[in-house]
Amino acid sequence: MTWHEQNGKFNSLIKQLFHDSDWQKRADAARELGIMKEGRSVNLLCRALRSEEDHLVINRIIESLGRIGDGRATLRIIEKLKDELNSSEPDKFRIIYILEALKKLKDKRALVYIGSFLDSSDTDIQNVTKEVFDSIEPDWKEIVKKERREKSIQEIFKIKF
Repeated sequence: MTWHEQNGKFNSLIKQLFHDSDWQKRADAARELGIMKEGRSVNLLCRALRSEEDHLVINRIIESLGRIGDGRATLRIIEKLKDELNSSEPDKFRIIYILEALKKLKDKRALVYIGSFLDSSDTDIQNVTKEVFDSIEPDWKEIVKKERREKSIQEIFKIKF
C-alpha cells in the first residue's frame, strides 16, 4: 500500500470514528486504526476515548491504543480505569481490556494505579494484573517482598517526576 493510499485510509477511519452514527462502524474504525499502528492516531484515539459513549467502541479504542503501544495513551487509559472503578457497577471485562492495554504499553506510571488489583477477589483480574506487572517490571515480586514491610504497592511503584 502506497503512502497516499494509507493516508487516505487513515483519514477515512478517523472521520468514521468521530462522525459515524453506527456504533459498529466506529468500533471497526477504532480496531482498524490499532491494526495500522499509526502513531499519529494516538492523540485522536485518546480524544475519542474521552468523548465516546458506547461501551463496545470504548473497548475497541482501548484495545487499539494498547496495540499501537505509545505511552502517550497511558494516562487517558488510567482515567478510564478510574471512571470504571467509580461507577456503580464496574465492568470486569472493561477492567481486563484496560489491563491488557497497559501491559502492551509497558509504562511504569500504570503500576501505582493497578497495584490494588493484585489482591483482587476476582482471579481473572488478579492474574492479568500479575501479567501486567511481569511485563512492565519483571523483578516486581522481589521489589515488593523487599519493600513491602515498610510501604504499600502504590508507594513502591510511585513514579517521581
